[in-house]
Amino acid sequence: MGRRPARCYRYCKDKPYIKSRFCRGVPDPKIRIYDVGKRDADVDVFPLCVHLMSDEKEQISAECLEAARIVVNKYMTTQCGKDGFHMRIRAHPFHVLRINKMLSCAGADRLQTGMRHAFGKPIGLIARVRIKQILMSIRTREDHKDKAIEACRRAGYKIPGRQKICIAKEWGFTNFTKEEYKLYKSQGRLVNEGAHATWRRAHGPLAKAGDKAVLAYELERKSIIMKNAAEKAAAEKAAAIKAAKEAAAAYQLALKKRAAKK
Repeated sequence: MGRRPARCYRYCKDKPYIKSRFCRGVPDPKIRIYDVGKRDADVDVFPLCVHLMSDEKEQISAECLEAARIVVNKYMTTQCGKDGFHMRIRAHPFHVLRINKMLSCAGADRLQTGMRHAFGKPIGLIARVRIKQILMSIRTREDHKDKAIEACRRAGYKIPGRQKICIAKEWGFTNFTKEEYKLYKSQGRLVNEGAHATWRRAHGPLAKAGDKAVLAYELERKSIIMKNAAEKAAAEKAAAIKAAKEAAAAYQLALKKRAAKK
């Protein structure tokens, strides 16, 4: 008996059923590699990040994830080179699929029990995803933006349901926006962790901080960025109001001149 199509297991109907000491004999997932491309690239090398995001609550099989990984790796390697990107699969298949195998030969009714003892045997693994969950992420250079979007579009054909392609505001795989990353790096507040960066907090002994001890506590993560954004928004609002008032005054003046001519 062959493998059932993925449409039989698309929807999240029951509780998660994972591999454990009670659920043995689970086959290995088809996807074994979750990072492809230049995985050891420094965080400063790839500032752009493109996400493929799920737009449905559904189940995605390990075969779908492996097919999507292969198509993205193939396209990005041919377009950007094997060292021009880093792709990471963000969804992991942990949910175990079961099947109650039925005989289809002559006299099968004499050999099997039908719907009695219908709890099936494990046949595969799938990932349970929710709406707005990121399925895969590609970090690359800014000039490869169109290629990363096209790679995510092609990967969407390998996955059931609807997906959305999002351009991240963050720098690469970090949690900081591009403005925050540049500011905090100039201040020395970031710790380079390879593919991402973490925040150096203003806590701990002064001896451990070393040269960074001169940094003030008011430089907490989003304070300066939020202040600058608020000031910029206020300035833009004031400029818009001023322009509207000038336009209204000019319109009134034009009406008065037209009335005077009559």
